[in-house]
Amino acid sequence: MSRGADTLTIGWLYPDLMNIYGDRGNVLTLYQRARWRGLTVDVLELGKGETRGMDGVDLFFFGGGQDREQGLVYADLVEHKAEPLARAIAGGAAVLAVCGGYQLLGHYYQTAEGERYPGVGLLDVTTEAGGRRCIGDAVVEADPALGLDPPTLVGFENHSGRTFLGEGVRPLGVVRRGSGNNGADGTEGAVAGNLFGTYLHGSLLPKNPHLADLIIARALGRRLEPLDDELELAAHRRILERELQRR
Repeated sequence: MSRGADTLTIGWLYPDLMNIYGDRGNVLTLYQRARWRGLTVDVLELGKGETRGMDGVDLFFFGGGQDREQGLVYADLVEHKAEPLARAIAGGAAVLAVCGGYQLLGHYYQTAEGERYPGVGLLDVTTEAGGRRCIGDAVVEADPALGLDPPTLVGFENHSGRTFLGEGVRPLGVVRRGSGNNGADGTEGAVAGNLFGTYLHGSLLPKNPHLADLIIARALGRRLEPLDDELELAAHRRILERELQRR
């Protein structure tokens, strides 16, 4: 594993099928922020049937997709990728999973038609389709245990799934604007060790560089030197102020 060295290997799960609402921007942000710190960065695209190199990945990204795309990948995920993904996480790898990817890392996703897609059970969450879509800009107060500065996250949610957390995870944060995990309990996302799940698209990391750095630091197992994020955080603040002023 390259963990702790000057190389970061990013494993992008199903880039052709699970990549909507700007999810590619998350990979680009992770890549560039590591490069700005002088790291050598490799991006390994892990499509259907691809497992080569997974044991050497430091940071996995798993993006979002519609029900159709989730149906196309879930069997491959369970059959081919669950075991090496679990090994990598046990070895210290970090994971950022967004929307559909977040759902499939849980125990199951049940569609509106009642079809249940078993997940890989790496996150103690379950998801069922809801009667309406949760769509719009969102503001989240991050879990203080993450030590994020600023302590807020902004993004865009567009999902019909209702995700409920089990005892084995903490929420990424609490909703200040938006629906979050299920529109009922005020939570958004999930965190278990180095595994992060969220419904925030848009894409998430360019507007939340502090979260990007936390995930990179977790993947490398060490602290990072700060970057000049004046422009990124100015965009973050503008979205935050705009959304909190709305009634």
